[in-house]
Amino acid sequence: MAQDKETATLGGGCFWCTEAIFLEVAGVSAVESGYAGGHVRQPSYEAVCNGTTGHAEVVRVQFDPAIIAYRDVLAIFFGTHDPTSLNRQGNDVGTQYRSAIFTESDEQARVARETIDALNERKVFDRPIVTEVTPLDGNYFAAEAYHQNYFANHPNQGYCSFVVAPKVAKLRKSFAHRLKRAAG
Repeated sequence: MAQDKETATLGGGCFWCTEAIFLEVAGVSAVESGYAGGHVRQPSYEAVCNGTTGHAEVVRVQFDPAIIAYRDVLAIFFGTHDPTSLNRQGNDVGTQYRSAIFTESDEQARVARETIDALNERKVFDRPIVTEVTPLDGNYFAAEAYHQNYFANHPNQGYCSFVVAPKVAKLRKSFAHRLKRAAG
């Protein structure tokens, strides 16, 4: 990814949801679905789904920090999934659906922990945040091609209609000022 850009690697449940959200955000130039945090090189979707690889479904969000700061990327992340559910998002259950931030620098780790502490302190959620903050350490693998741009390519698929679309609608309502169409 480009040097004038930053990358955030985020796990907020199913990567189809998280990818669809960040593709709409101003300052985001690319979003790629993938797997991070496991112990198997080049895992398959099927292996990740059966929970034996240790990976989380994640997205790598490439963004321009001159347009949107990492802290604001995290605000959208926390505002569009449930960071208080351990190893689940809605009906998606398993460690592959855990809430996770895979940091690419000490600065990202610091900002992520400060953000979590501030949200917990302000009691934004009814329960404490369980989002893991872990160094990425090169442990990222792109998901299979058919997972990329999944919501855009399959908007009428059942999961997309009933799970992804409401999350995108929440983004559009709660973060309207951060959308590409609002900025452009």
